[in-house]
Amino acid sequence: MRITLDNPAGAPRPLSPYYSQVARVEQADGSALLFVSGQIAEGATLAEQSRGVFETLAALLEPHGASLADVINIRTYLTDISQLEQYGAVRREFLTGTPPTSMTFEVSRLFRPEALIEIEIVAAVPPAG
Repeated sequence: MRITLDNPAGAPRPLSPYYSQVARVEQADGSALLFVSGQIAEGATLAEQSRGVFETLAALLEPHGASLADVINIRTYLTDISQLEQYGAVRREFLTGTPPTSMTFEVSRLFRPEALIEIEIVAAVPPAG
């Protein structure tokens, strides 16, 4: 097993130099698990921020040969759970296949005061070839 920590070129930069955005855990058969750190995005509404987060997640997966279709687990942190339906509508635009395992939490605040949502994911990448 080999573990690589990464901030892929071409993807949005991390908001702090004190963490890596992607941990790639390579398995003996050539497959890999990608653990993507929590992401936030700009926007005035939860829907705008949700779209931005999913676009960032897709950009972080792509250099590792993965897409949002490879997501097997998603954890969502909302500052207002009453807006869950608004988030869910955007999520269904981006996660169109079999739904991944999921947990959604309401939190009192996130590390940036303007953030309404933060999402972290795990994706499974099949062996090449």
